[in-house]
Amino acid sequence: MSALVPLLVAIPLLGAAIALMFGRSPRLQVFVTVASLTAVAIIAAVMLIAVDQGAPLAVSVGGWPVPFGIVLYVDRLAALLVMISSIVLVAVLLFSIGQGAADGADETPISIFNPSYLILAAGIFNAFIAGDLFNLYVGFEILLVASYVLITLGSTESRIRTGAVYIVVSLVSSILFLAAIAMVYGALGTVNMAQIAERMSELPQDTQLVLHLMLVVAFGIKAAIFPVSFWLPDSYPTAPAPVTAVFAGLLTKVGVYALIRTETQLFASNDINLLLLIVALATMIVGVLGAVAQAELKRILSFTLVSHVGYMIFGLAIATPAAIGATVYYIVHHIIVQTTLFLAVGLIERRAGSTSILRVKGLLKAAPLLAVLYFVPAINLGGLPPFSGFIGKFALFEAAASVGTPVMIVLIFGGILTSLLTLYALMRAWNLAFWREEEDSTETEVRTAYLGNAPAADEQQERRRIPRIMIVATGGMVGVTVLLTVFAGPLYALCASIGDSLLQPVNLVQLEEEVDP
Repeated sequence: MSALVPLLVAIPLLGAAIALMFGRSPRLQVFVTVASLTAVAIIAAVMLIAVDQGAPLAVSVGGWPVPFGIVLYVDRLAALLVMISSIVLVAVLLFSIGQGAADGADETPISIFNPSYLILAAGIFNAFIAGDLFNLYVGFEILLVASYVLITLGSTESRIRTGAVYIVVSLVSSILFLAAIAMVYGALGTVNMAQIAERMSELPQDTQLVLHLMLVVAFGIKAAIFPVSFWLPDSYPTAPAPVTAVFAGLLTKVGVYALIRTETQLFASNDINLLLLIVALATMIVGVLGAVAQAELKRILSFTLVSHVGYMIFGLAIATPAAIGATVYYIVHHIIVQTTLFLAVGLIERRAGSTSILRVKGLLKAAPLLAVLYFVPAINLGGLPPFSGFIGKFALFEAAASVGTPVMIVLIFGGILTSLLTLYALMRAWNLAFWREEEDSTETEVRTAYLGNAPAADEQQERRRIPRIMIVATGGMVGVTVLLTVFAGPLYALCASIGDSLLQPVNLVQLEEEVDP
């Protein structure tokens, strides 16, 4: 089974190379991309079953012994996230196929998009299964290089401008991460996570704190936590719809994943949980207030993305097995629901020629199916029962209440407020874009009644037809969001077992001492 681990990265990289070779054959490129991601999803599902019933899998690439070799490590958390990510990537790819077929190569040039998309996937998967900090850094750089290409597809002025900001912020994060890796190696003589976990307690607390904060800041920028989340709401909305969807669903979660590994396995004896709780509260509140102030659907969702990263940091900072399990469940929920909402907004943009709730109206009668595709994930993200958003938030609040400190009570109320404001922002958009009739209130009246000094509406574009495959892809993702609720019991049980295992780093150490060459 360990021999399958490198395939999680090798298959998308090989697929990207094949796609580049056949740049003049769009159908073959699409086939290779779909086949590669589907193969990864199947392998990840097999691995998830294997590691859930047995021990985690690890392999030293090239046969080099630890700590010199590149160790790839798959436990329940890594296998689950790789499987969920590959499913999301396939759905978004199908959406992009429909967009490309309808619009031509202007928005998502297939000869560029498919290889870049597979390289992005390889970077994400590599980050999830990295067994050492340097390989984690390599995974980040692979996905960031691909994301630089994807975020500027179409080469419009707005995409180049926001892409430049995204690149600068990402480079700053990468420099901090690389500096932190050098400091860790200088202090401990290794970058292997198992050995770091074993040796960290030998360092003075002040030295541990410096290393700890360096990594938290580097990963915090990638995860878009407050106060280093300023770049996200401006960067994501300008990209093509499928790119925005996959970025929103996955890229920040790679940063959160790195924070989970850092907090649970590398710095268990160096506690900064109070700082993380403060950061979590600020991220939730600032993000959701930004969402309430917006009039453009993509920006509303971008700000809610920031605020809901705060829930994940909240669960991580509680630092109990129940809280970590709830955090993992919430990550899975948010990857799927946030991606689905961005796909639905992409359909709205095509149907109405705009994503501004100052302009869009009358869609309930004009496109009732589109109304359903937006409404279901919207109330899920808002946390209404019985959906997975409610289950995840309730589990986080329950874990915090079991600790029972005043800070935890404040965070619970902050989380409830964030959830209510998220629901308000998304349902206000529903009311204006879907319920409001064509002859109802004008843009000026809506601004006066609801939005005050919100940014001006985007430029009205030509309405475009919606290919059936785009509706099928979005509808499939909506179906997956419902399945998260239907199968919440077994999924949450799996996440709970992940929470228990993550707080036992000794298992990781023992495993990597016997890693398969």
